[in-house]
Amino acid sequence: MGSICIFGVFVADLCFFGQTIPLRGQTILGNKYIVGPGGKGSNQAIAAARLGANVKFITKLGKDSYADMAISLYKKCGMKIDTIIQDPNLSTGVAGIMIDENTGDNIINVIPGAAGHLNNKDIDKNLNAIKTSKVFLTQLEAPQKAMSYALGKAKNLGCITLVNPAPAAKINDKDFKKIDFFTPNEKEAGFYLKKNIETQTDIKKAANDLLKKGIKNIVITLGAKGVYFANSKENYFIDAFKLKKKVVDTTGAGDAFNGAFAFAIANDYDNKKALNFANKVAGISTTSLGAANSMPTSKEVNNY
Repeated sequence: MGSICIFGVFVADLCFFGQTIPLRGQTILGNKYIVGPGGKGSNQAIAAARLGANVKFITKLGKDSYADMAISLYKKCGMKIDTIIQDPNLSTGVAGIMIDENTGDNIINVIPGAAGHLNNKDIDKNLNAIKTSKVFLTQLEAPQKAMSYALGKAKNLGCITLVNPAPAAKINDKDFKKIDFFTPNEKEAGFYLKKNIETQTDIKKAANDLLKKGIKNIVITLGAKGVYFANSKENYFIDAFKLKKKVVDTTGAGDAFNGAFAFAIANDYDNKKALNFANKVAGISTTSLGAANSMPTSKEVNNY
């Protein structure tokens, strides 16, 4: 069982459900709200841990009730918490999420809080967690400077590196060359190429253009349309997993995909098998409410 080191953010998700997502300047009456664990790095760590991976999650929390919620969940998932940094002078991050009950679509505003203060010293203190991992996975919610530093350390220490560029933000040109797997959705891929990506031709060209930046493998996630994979040797589309239940909440589906993909790569799945597995886990996650709370266990995935 290959181990995974994830660098990223935990936030408490404040989820508001209604018949629609409000437009600018509009007020609506919602139907319910829930508070649960979130943050892309945290969601991905939980997704991988629930599948049975040995996960080490490097993040920073405050010392408050939201931090208690995070640590309790990590312990329940079987994760060790020695890489979790707590600062009593900072507040644990939060995210406001508006969810359309009819479609499962959402909009999100993230306040990283304590995790927004992650720095190079925090990485140095946890180098052993990176060194002893087969796969290193990060996103772009943590400070860019710290992310870049952690990615460089992971590459130098021999990890397979995965970068999920969410939310889309600047990446240094030299950092692209340190990425083994890059997993944007269409909008995020378009951000790096300064163009809209809509058709299959657009997707194929975008992947080729991203490969030219020095990335080894491109995985463009396409939601209900599946995923597109490309490297210097091959390229193909894979259909989305066929679900038995209705989609109720797409929050965290991308995180489920990335956590599952990291799990698969750490366990030596070939690329196509890893992508199909990640598609399945992501699909199943959309049939439950919440982000971290919707991540399926290995038993649920195997029995589905």
